[in-house]
Amino acid sequence: MKAATDSDSPVAAPGSDLASAAALFHGFSDPTRLAIVQHLTLGEHRVVDLTAHVGLAQSTVSQHLACLKDCGLVASRPQGRASMYSLAQPEAVLGLLAAAERLLGLTGDAVALCPTYGTGSRRSGS
Repeated sequence: MKAATDSDSPVAAPGSDLASAAALFHGFSDPTRLAIVQHLTLGEHRVVDLTAHVGLAQSTVSQHLACLKDCGLVASRPQGRASMYSLAQPEAVLGLLAAAERLLGLTGDAVALCPTYGTGSRRSGS
């Protein structure tokens, strides 16, 4: 059996495609951000609409929107004194969410029961 070397490591350099993919999935890793993204699949919304939907403070929703916007997942446009938020790439996001649902269906409870990232782990916030 061959010993693993640094060149065999699955950890990617910061500028690589794998690091970019990890950053993308990190944008979806927070339940509030995911709820915002899912709600935006219905169309454009103001912060006040999203705040009512997720049941959190406006400042919290705005911080999550800023993160999603910085990741290129959400776009905004001014409308009067408010901003309208929408998915920057709705078809791609819908495809990713559909693929995630399929994968969750195939893995069953394995993801939720994961001791590191599952719903009962310390990292999940539960």
